[in-house]
Amino acid sequence: MSIDALTDIDNSAATPLTEDEIFGAHQGGKLSVSTTAPLSNKRDLSIAYTPGVAEVSRAIHRQPELARTLTWAERLVVVVSDGTAVLGLGNIGASASLPVMEGKSALFKTFGDLDSIPLVLNTSDVDEIVETLVRLRPSFGAVNLEDIAAPRCFELEEKLIEALDCPVMHDDQHGTAVVALAALTNAAKVTGRGLGELKVVVSGAGAAGIAVAEILLAAGIPDVVLLDSRGVINSSRADLAADTTSKKADIAGRSNPRSVTGGPAEALTGADVFIGVSSSKLDEAHLALMNQDAIVFALSNPDPEVLPEVAAKYAAVVATGRSDFPNQINNVLAFPGIFRGALDAGARRITQDMKIAAANAIAELAAEDLAADYIVPSPLDPRVAPAVTAAVAAAAEAK
Repeated sequence: MSIDALTDIDNSAATPLTEDEIFGAHQGGKLSVSTTAPLSNKRDLSIAYTPGVAEVSRAIHRQPELARTLTWAERLVVVVSDGTAVLGLGNIGASASLPVMEGKSALFKTFGDLDSIPLVLNTSDVDEIVETLVRLRPSFGAVNLEDIAAPRCFELEEKLIEALDCPVMHDDQHGTAVVALAALTNAAKVTGRGLGELKVVVSGAGAAGIAVAEILLAAGIPDVVLLDSRGVINSSRADLAADTTSKKADIAGRSNPRSVTGGPAEALTGADVFIGVSSSKLDEAHLALMNQDAIVFALSNPDPEVLPEVAAKYAAVVATGRSDFPNQINNVLAFPGIFRGALDAGARRITQDMKIAAANAIAELAAEDLAADYIVPSPLDPRVAPAVTAAVAAAAEAK
């Protein structure tokens, strides 16, 4: 299905799904391989396969760089998971994660026009996953990490970036962060604020929460406070002082400039923005402690940290991760264009500058019709992937 066809879809997604509908759509999987070369006669066979293909193989053997143009490898994204943090289902294993990875590959094709295959692994050992992908490197051009539990996801992404000479991104971290920054950029405009003056609270210090904090800091928002299950993250916390190598300890040293301590009540007192990326519920009484014209992004799925109708009592702008409420923070706005832009530019890495460029491109698409209930474009907006692709490629080439 093309993007143009998708834009014609009505609001039927709000209609309750049936088991027959769901399982029928997944029967036999959601992916197939089609050929780009004709195979209708003997001459076609001779060109696409033997003997013609031998000439192509000889040429690549002589000049390995020809594989970039004479095979699909350098335009192929592998969606890699160990099944340890799948959706809201948790550690369900590689096989059970495969339908999700097939879906992700389908999104790459539909929205980014990139070929993609799922690759689920029966190991959660970081070094084994790295070794597997290093050995498979001739077969693909980029790696999308998906549904890998924290904190291993941080180590795995870092090791793969160093080991592979191609773009690598953990979408659960960075896709969420990019779209959150885009949405916050426009929410700030709606409420008459500048990004740099916002006091932001991020609830959840796992993969998405830390990535959101990182991109907000990089975008010029200095006052970012993170919460985890033990309360506010700060450098004086005993557990973080004892483990100075953790991601939480690192972000503690670069965030929370007012040295806030305590829990949600202390963090949200006088805050402008709440971004929820955890399953923790947000008490309505804590919302009341926020500044006037607050911004609330309750992104936990399927159950937001606070329901939009409750958040709207205190907030001027409310967003969720769900399609049945306004302002959906959806990763599909980001990852197809990010990978397409990186591959178009021949980038080895996806940098923070490229992610911020993607966020700015997404935000700009909604700028003309900006409103409290429209701070990011629809995931089905056909302008999104090309705009993100162009912005990311330009950022990559500017280096």
